[in-house]
Amino acid sequence: MSTGRLQRELKKRKPFESLAEEAALNLARTSDRFAICFERLFRRHGLQSGSQYNILRILRGAGGRLPVLEIATRTITAVPGITGLIDRLEKAGFVQRRRCAEDRRVVHVSITDKGRKLLADLDNPVGELNERLLGNLSVAEKKELIRLLEKARLSLDGE
Repeated sequence: MSTGRLQRELKKRKPFESLAEEAALNLARTSDRFAICFERLFRRHGLQSGSQYNILRILRGAGGRLPVLEIATRTITAVPGITGLIDRLEKAGFVQRRRCAEDRRVVHVSITDKGRKLLADLDNPVGELNERLLGNLSVAEKKELIRLLEKARLSLDGE
């Protein structure tokens, strides 16, 4: 039996316990490698993480202010410390916070002009990085990858 690429990359002598294990580990390794590329790009533009970028994109897409908890439900990755992320974005001048007049427990966040400019500056480099990372896949393969990843996430429904 021939060894797969991941098995060779990891210098793993024994085969994986199952195809599910090999697929899950391939997904984790690919996700990690892609995340490193994006983190480097974001740091060159003054963001500390992909989560900060994601929050700014959510706010730009919303076209107005959003409650912190609503932002948390829209993030790509789970963000346990969203308040800290928003603190850092506010300190950098990328977002502003305001307490809701009707319910003081609710805090609304909006993107600033500085945050919009940062995203505009990142739009092309992010698009180019997406293409570089997945450019070796055909359109049909990208659609199939999307379909398979969405199908894999179905096992998480209800969690």
